[in-house]
Amino acid sequence: MEKKFDRALVWFRRDLRADDQAALHHALRSAKEVYCAFILDRAILDALPRADRRVEFILGALAVLDADLQTLKPGAGLIVRHGVAEELIPQLAADLGVQAVFFNHDDEPQALLRDAAVKARLAAFNCALHSFKDHVIFERSEVLTAAGKPYGVFTPYTDAWRRQVTPFFLSAYPVERHAQALGTTGLATGIPRLADIGFEPAGLSETLAGGSRGAAVLLDDFLDRIDRYDEARNFPAVKGPSYLSVHLRFGTVSIRRLAREAHQRMQEEKTGGSHGAEIWLSELIWRDFYHQVMHHHPHAMTNAFRPEYDGIAWESGPAAEALFTAWCEGRTGYPLVDAAMLQLNQTGYMHNRLRMVTASFLMKDLGLDWRRGERYFAEKLLDFDLAANNGGWQWAASSGCDAQPYFRIFNPVTQSEKFDADGKFIKRYLPQLAKLPPKLIHAPWTAKPEVLAACEVELGDNYPRPIVQHDEARARTLTRYAVVKSRAVAGQAE
Repeated sequence: MEKKFDRALVWFRRDLRADDQAALHHALRSAKEVYCAFILDRAILDALPRADRRVEFILGALAVLDADLQTLKPGAGLIVRHGVAEELIPQLAADLGVQAVFFNHDDEPQALLRDAAVKARLAAFNCALHSFKDHVIFERSEVLTAAGKPYGVFTPYTDAWRRQVTPFFLSAYPVERHAQALGTTGLATGIPRLADIGFEPAGLSETLAGGSRGAAVLLDDFLDRIDRYDEARNFPAVKGPSYLSVHLRFGTVSIRRLAREAHQRMQEEKTGGSHGAEIWLSELIWRDFYHQVMHHHPHAMTNAFRPEYDGIAWESGPAAEALFTAWCEGRTGYPLVDAAMLQLNQTGYMHNRLRMVTASFLMKDLGLDWRRGERYFAEKLLDFDLAANNGGWQWAASSGCDAQPYFRIFNPVTQSEKFDADGKFIKRYLPQLAKLPPKLIHAPWTAKPEVLAACEVELGDNYPRPIVQHDEARARTLTRYAVVKSRAVAGQAE
């Protein structure tokens, strides 16, 4: 095909791979010479704690990306700059003399504002801007109701998604065959160290690192287990999840590759396999769903998707602050909740079942605003994604795109008994409870004093007593949420 541009710049963001990358593919096909850049954006980084696992992950992913680009064409490294992307991308485009900048969509509200500002600056010297879908299978308004409206409930959305998907949407964007268009420049000088950008090590697990190469290892491992995913995914002590969420977040693995693998396994399963791949595909579709919610309802990123839920009066004052601190630090007295929060604090990861349990506990046992928990997860989660994190918290709060009513309240003890029956996960993060028998480890306060003493557990000393009683908290929650019903009735009367 005839090249439209002499030179182009690919701006990498949350798509840190050199394979099946939409913007890179289109730039290589459209320009005679293509440069690649990533900005360590101070508009994002300056607000982070100085030890942040995500920054470590990004630098590791950039090192792999840089090496992969140079493998595709020697000398074609990644240009990495530390500063404000809104200023540096137009400056790089001008310095390199490119006629176009290519990047992949990011529909987070702040990202859209940044991209609009970059577009305006590029337009000042007639530099074109081209953006592409890469982070999801279907985005924005690609999956709509028969009336042309965005879906507000997941089940009909996933039905429409599955009807609409074809091999075209799951096909890869080839890069290697077009790699000769990669440009070489003295501006690519390697990847900075943490200290170079004002950060320090935070303890990133090797199993969750490694950029696109680390993602490939995890994917190969998961594909050997995918047929059992539906059975294993809910048990935090079992190797059930794919552990690819952080790689999806930063684009070190292609969503098309994952969906394609799941779809192909589903076809094979028709001959008698399990439906683990189908359940996993459903989780990927949830991700698409939450991103289209963010696009159509940006207000939901800061307020309840259903406005009536903003009328809930959450607990406040010193007592509420003490409850929140205990939740954050894993000192609630409910072992599964505490072990989950310690997993988050120590590793930057939390099992999905436990995300639901801890979120429900914060809102419906402690009576605290879901936004507080959402912000805490945003600070701690290695795989933090605004759309998915917000969607998950509003699902637990019953205030989001969800047909379930507000009285969905998880019982932290029965959840523990069901999904960590032997207490293996609890013991991993709460070793002081390791000697308790399985029947007691889920609710230590029910054990007789002599049993606690024999097991070396001292409630109020080496493990806290429950900070709330679940049954009493449940009753308070039903009263608190009653405002939702009353407002809905009032709205109907109007």
